[in-house]
Amino acid sequence: METPSPLAQLLQALDAGDLDKARLAAAALQRANAHTHQVAAEVLHELRQPLLGAKAYAQLLAEEGGASGPLKLLLAQVERMEQIVSDFIRLASERPAPQQRLALAAPIWAAAKVFSVNPDSARISLEVEAPEDLTIQGNARLIEQLTLNLLNNARDAMSGRGRVKVTLARDGASAALYVSDWGPGIPDDLKTRIFEPYVSASKRGTGLGLAVCRRIAQEHHAQIALVPPTTLREVPPPATVFRVLFPPTDAPRPPRKRLLVVDDEGIIRMVFKDLMEKECEVIEAATGEAALEILRASRVDLIVTDKNLPGLSGLELAQHARKLDPASRVILMTGYPSLVTTQQALQLGVVDYLLKPFDDIRQVRALLRQALYTPAPPPTPPPSATMRRVDVLEDNPATARLISEALGLLGLEARVVAGAEVAALEPPVGVVVSWDFAPAYGKKALELARGLSQGAPFVVLAEHLTMETALASLRAGAAACLPKLLSDTAALSRELGLAFKKTSP
Repeated sequence: METPSPLAQLLQALDAGDLDKARLAAAALQRANAHTHQVAAEVLHELRQPLLGAKAYAQLLAEEGGASGPLKLLLAQVERMEQIVSDFIRLASERPAPQQRLALAAPIWAAAKVFSVNPDSARISLEVEAPEDLTIQGNARLIEQLTLNLLNNARDAMSGRGRVKVTLARDGASAALYVSDWGPGIPDDLKTRIFEPYVSASKRGTGLGLAVCRRIAQEHHAQIALVPPTTLREVPPPATVFRVLFPPTDAPRPPRKRLLVVDDEGIIRMVFKDLMEKECEVIEAATGEAALEILRASRVDLIVTDKNLPGLSGLELAQHARKLDPASRVILMTGYPSLVTTQQALQLGVVDYLLKPFDDIRQVRALLRQALYTPAPPPTPPPSATMRRVDVLEDNPATARLISEALGLLGLEARVVAGAEVAALEPPVGVVVSWDFAPAYGKKALELARGLSQGAPFVVLAEHLTMETALASLRAGAAACLPKLLSDTAALSRELGLAFKKTSP
């Protein structure tokens, strides 16, 4: 039987009034959506290349034979596709863009120039008031895109000739950007939803432009809103005014994330520095000992370390890092992977295990971004002193009985679950899941176990333990991935005890 989707599980739980199960399903749905967004961003990024080629050759044809009516239409459609792709990428992407101190007028004028060269903007009278002394902490390319989206939104709202004005002004200690137009205005029933994707008062736009504006404003800790037409002293007053209010430039900014790269090969450290230094502070160390001194002096957000370092190994460094800060996040790299070290990495709570040479540096960057910017889950409260339940996802009755006996040696009670439909109870001490669990085989079984554990450790048992199985378990957040030691219940009990930090009574 196929496992229901997270959305289906959420709806079923809500219909049944089961709040605990609904919370688990909602968390699974959020994880699935995050993965979908990343895939969408990568696919759309790849679409930019053929669009670039189509646009370039259309422009060459226009130079050779003159910009005829059909050719103008082709160019306009390609540019429209480019804008749609850019908007989707911005909405799908979770990564923050690098920021610096900049004069706000520069990206505003850049957006006005791009807006003006669009043939459809010829019918619009554009005015810009942009004093040079207003500065913000921001990303010039994104501010340009925000302004251009607001301009395009104003133009598309007007069917004929019209007037649009961009104004930069000081609002107390903050800089404010106003984009106003003298068009038909926004219907009252849309005003509260205008920043949602696909909501638009115009038939010409995609409904994404203002959603992208809100995303960019949020990245700059700015507020974007519709404000009353009387906010600006214009005669006659405009029909629509959007305001973007930036935080004061002297306001404290969130500190940059800190990435520590540990490798005795200088070229590897250089690759990571070039890959990530625009997004975070990259700190280098050639040995585990040097990295440990850095960790003792200051905290970092992520450690990426080679496994086979001279002296202190990467695994030993990870162990020391977890002692200094139990919340440390470590990614291990190696050109010599082994099942043993993967299991050791699991026990240390390593985030991931990168294999050298890297197949795709973009995937490495995506992994680093996820590890750097995904908030750490809140600490799970310890189970009550009387709680002894371990949920066992195993559909083979004989195997389930042996696992229950191994848990019994630790003073733990097994609740055997033989199907994918699981009733959510009080968080267990832990979860044991079989990789070969038929109702949700392999990675689906890991997802089921992670949701059922509610933050408690979960252990994966595999009939045939491989690197693939161990790596998948590590990336799912398992506490351990073990072979099914069904012929030695005492040995299995010891391994489970290590994972659950339990000893025999």
